[in-house]
Amino acid sequence: MNTTTRRIKLWDLPTRIFHWLLVLLIVAAIVTGKIGGYELMIWHGRIGLAILGLIAFRIIWGLAGSTYARFINFVPAPRIIVAYVKGEWRGVGHNPLGAFSVIAMLLLIALQVATGLFSNHDSVFQGGLFSLINAELSNELTDIHHNIFNALLAMIVLHLGAIVFYTQVRKDDLVRPMITGWKDIPPNSGSYESAKGGGFLALVIALVVAGGAVYAGSGKWIPEPAAHHQETQTKFQW
Repeated sequence: MNTTTRRIKLWDLPTRIFHWLLVLLIVAAIVTGKIGGYELMIWHGRIGLAILGLIAFRIIWGLAGSTYARFINFVPAPRIIVAYVKGEWRGVGHNPLGAFSVIAMLLLIALQVATGLFSNHDSVFQGGLFSLINAELSNELTDIHHNIFNALLAMIVLHLGAIVFYTQVRKDDLVRPMITGWKDIPPNSGSYESAKGGGFLALVIALVVAGGAVYAGSGKWIPEPAAHHQETQTKFQW
């Protein structure tokens, strides 16, 4: 570390685990969804539920987590956006453009998962909440689920491009802090301190909410219909 810089704790462990688990699960969801087939679609459903749990966790952690993980501390106000456009923004964590990117990606992923819960795949796979709606609406949501993928893929490409740009051009390594949790702060970056908050109780609450979201999305709480579907139609199983 340069002697003119100082080091602060930027990303807490739960935020980092969330980030890298989401990366792995998104890749797995893309692979299983694109290849298809009964067995892989079963896993696609399981992965979708895991992603649902992660998104639920991140929402709670964005409210009760540590300093820089909280939405209120990285969702940019208009004056901050203006300062960023003028090149006058100084800060740590997500810059205004990165904050919009994170929010947009989380919303897209949430919408992708939500539509997947009600979707069906070639009459051999059904999302956990398929039985709550009629087949016509399920087909419409399945189409939306497929179409969102292109927008999500574009967001991922832009996200990766921004990381490369900031690392190579701005000389601001965004990856290392998300691995180690620590970030070196230049002298002109203001009096930022290490992240605080996001204690054990907040973590437990976030995990409980995440577990509840997974259970709700699985459809295990829905009573079995009196008449079973045809053997070719298989509802998602854990």
